Amino acid sequence: MTDVHEIVGFAIDSDERVGGGGFLEIRRLRMRNRRADGSLSAPYVCDSIARPYGQDAVVVAVFARVGTAIQVLLREGLRPPITLARDPSLAPLPEAAPGLLLTELVAGILEQGDRGEAGLRQRTAHEVHEEAGFVIDPTRVILLGAGMLPSPGSMIEKFYFTAVEVAPETQEPLAGDGSPMEEGARTHWRGLDEAITACVRGEITDLKTEAGLRRLRDELTSTR
Repeated sequence: MTDVHEIVGFAIDSDERVGGGGFLEIRRLRMRNRRADGSLSAPYVCDSIARPYGQDAVVVAVFARVGTAIQVLLREGLRPPITLARDPSLAPLPEAAPGLLLTELVAGILEQGDRGEAGLRQRTAHEVHEEAGFVIDPTRVILLGAGMLPSPGSMIEKFYFTAVEVAPETQEPLAGDGSPMEEGARTHWRGLDEAITACVRGEITDLKTEAGLRRLRDELTSTR
């Protein structure tokens, strides 16, 4: 028996872009659900965040072996939307006011030509040089599984997780991409397990960073 409430598709009444001209814009769909019996739901608005270029991103766990320990490179950089718009008084649990810098793994937008595993490795190498100061061979990049949707209620972006081992003493000054958003960025090393614990405690608040660190730990554990 057909479930009359089963959704089999959508009827799109209008599809527009709002707030163009910046780094992001809103895609606003006015739409209705199409049910299995042919009926339509009440109309509603569904918004999602769109980027004029580059749909997805790569997230890179840069790591080094120091004796028997694994150290990971963390990057501190400007995130004005968090600094200026995040209101701790609205959080369900107590939290400190956001600072100027947010701690994250190296990450970057995948460009149109970054296709296949080779494209992911090449983009990883580019971002690691730009944001972390290491020149790496793309063939040494480790792919850490499938891409994941960080916030499917509003974003179509997927994060693709990778990792690469480096020698800390070969680090060069951070080149950046020339954007004011990358001014003042800095990096530091932290133990892998310690960094994951810092995420759980809320000292590191970036979700993709915790996911990337955990995938790295799983990868290294499975290959020992």
